[in-house]
Amino acid sequence: MKKTIFYLFFAFFFVTLTSFAVHKFYMGIYQVNYAPEKKMLQITTRIFVDDLDKALEKKYNKKLHLATDSESSAEVALLKKYLGEKLTIKINGKSSPIKFLSKELEGDVLVCYLSINGVSKISSLEMYNAVLIDWNSEQQNITHFTVLGEKHSFLFTESAVRQMLKF
Repeated sequence: MKKTIFYLFFAFFFVTLTSFAVHKFYMGIYQVNYAPEKKMLQITTRIFVDDLDKALEKKYNKKLHLATDSESSAEVALLKKYLGEKLTIKINGKSSPIKFLSKELEGDVLVCYLSINGVSKISSLEMYNAVLIDWNSEQQNITHFTVLGEKHSFLFTESAVRQMLKF
């Protein structure tokens, strides 16, 4: 009888633990600030480094080790290339080159610092943000804009990878 109760308890415990699947949250956070005194658009990205590694591995068929001691300059070049393809900004209807400044690891999040120089006036801002969306359709990228004292936030998803702001 004790064995039967033990097996029933174990079966119940096992079913309970395995019936709830852990669902990972796929989210990137971006901050875009216009600094008119510097004539610069400052961009900060916050992306889970493990997701970024997987996306780059899938795209470039190469195992990556971003933000580790094993990271190579070739891997950083692939990161820059990927961000350049998946994150673009048009200012006043014209494509503007985004300059990769630096990166750092905060826990399991890779923070990248980018900028666009020579921005003297903004009347419109169009952003394309498909970072990691090509790797996982559940990826969502929240982007906060602060331009000329106005704050706006947009959610970029598989069905909405482009947003436009007019001032």
